[in-house]
Amino acid sequence: MVLTVNGKAEVVVQDAAAYQRLMARAERTEMIEFLRDAKADADAGRTVPAREFLQSLGKKKKAKKA
Repeated sequence: MVLTVNGKAEVVVQDAAAYQRLMARAERTEMIEFLRDAKADADAGRTVPAREFLQSLGKKKKAKKA
């Protein structure tokens, strides 16, 4: 149901199940976009080994403390 103010849509009211379906669909869409971007990075060689990345996180944390 769409509630209007002065003829313009202001609020949408929907049941909880419909809202949950909408949120699940949005999460899937975001995940697909994330994976598509990640694959493009990997295909372009914009990656580092996991061990190197994790070690760099530890170095950044130590640098902030200093």
